Amino acid sequence: MSGLAADRSRDQASRDRGKAPTKERFIGLEWLRFVLGLYIVIFHTLHNYPSISGWSHYITDIGFFSTSSFFVLSGFLLAHVYLDHHQSLREPARSFWIKRFANLYPIHIGALLLAMLVSTVVGKLAITPEDAAASIRFVIYDVNNDLGQTDPEALRHYMSDTELGVNLALNATLLHAWNPLYLTFNPPSWSISALMFFYLVFPWAAPRLFRVRHVGRALALTNLLYLLPPLLVIALTDFGLPETGILHRNPLIRLPEFIAGILLCVLYSRWRRTGYRPGRGLCLAMALWVVVSVVGALWLLGQGHAWYYLLHNGLLLPAQLMLILLMTRVPSPADPRLRRLARRLGGASLPMFALHVPLYVIFTRVERVHAGEPSRCVTDLRGCLDAAGDSSLWLYPVFLLATVVFCMMFQERFVLPLRTRLGRRLEARLMPATRLG
Repeated sequence: MSGLAADRSRDQASRDRGKAPTKERFIGLEWLRFVLGLYIVIFHTLHNYPSISGWSHYITDIGFFSTSSFFVLSGFLLAHVYLDHHQSLREPARSFWIKRFANLYPIHIGALLLAMLVSTVVGKLAITPEDAAASIRFVIYDVNNDLGQTDPEALRHYMSDTELGVNLALNATLLHAWNPLYLTFNPPSWSISALMFFYLVFPWAAPRLFRVRHVGRALALTNLLYLLPPLLVIALTDFGLPETGILHRNPLIRLPEFIAGILLCVLYSRWRRTGYRPGRGLCLAMALWVVVSVVGALWLLGQGHAWYYLLHNGLLLPAQLMLILLMTRVPSPADPRLRRLARRLGGASLPMFALHVPLYVIFTRVERVHAGEPSRCVTDLRGCLDAAGDSSLWLYPVFLLATVVFCMMFQERFVLPLRTRLGRRLEARLMPATRLG
């Protein structure tokens, strides 16, 4: 029996029992979540190896594709899971917010504390001159300095006590993506802050988007609205402050990606109800579009700074939508162990986004100490650190594997138990009717 026929059979059985149709499971999207998480790790770390700098940028230049695809995928999956067969939210908005917050916050706080601890320790036990400057107060202003309009030293900034307190408060409340000037403490975690904003919007937006009659037009309009801010920045600014930071991570500016994901789920749901599935020819055409888009983006990035902003904010959105549609066609494997592995790896994707920077710092510093004279660390710690060797590209796969394993364990042993406890406590306080029921 084909996957679609099996879904129809389950849906009919559910209707016969008076229940809502069973939600389709997308193993392909679990694999995609994992690959997106792994790619963002590579994007932020591979450039540190000078021996491959001549070509590694071809791999890492479009790292932003991963974050944008993740935002689109989040909108698609949330709409698929949380809207019932009447296209209404299947639970109260407050319950949805509690669950989403309880899922994000342990990841964010765990990664934030680890990043701050690592930064402090690295600053005190410096191996390189860069380590000596490490501090939770140190930030770099977010501008496109490739244009050369600013002295690089002018971009280095140490936060005052007031700035430190404000940014700690922003991080504690998941509002730090709204700071357009610089990234603090654990830079990649801005994506978690943006996701929290998207979750706040979802209960209002998703049911309304499912009532849109012409989904293709709505997607085109969403893409056009997403392209307007970079077009304005290109026309009116010199890619400085605060416009670079706003385009990079402002949740309102990035919202069209999440909205596009919801609209893609609308389109998919309507196809599914009518029994339509993209044929092999259309799937090949979409796959070709994705490949050409990525190759074209790599070329366009070398044709001027304006292309970076257009590609970062909108030009690649059609390719991201097609990629997600293609991955919904990946069949579920018969082996339950593979299905479980896919779910575990997919579940580790968000911790990979949040944790990879401090994990990389830990791994490379341990690696360098081990390549030097590690036996001296017991009797002469400073001498041991001064004798540290270099990082090896050959151990980079070990770092990637260790990161994946650690993030799976972090999700399963730390996030999931804490999410359950935090969710129950918040529901008890904020939804007393649910508790009594």
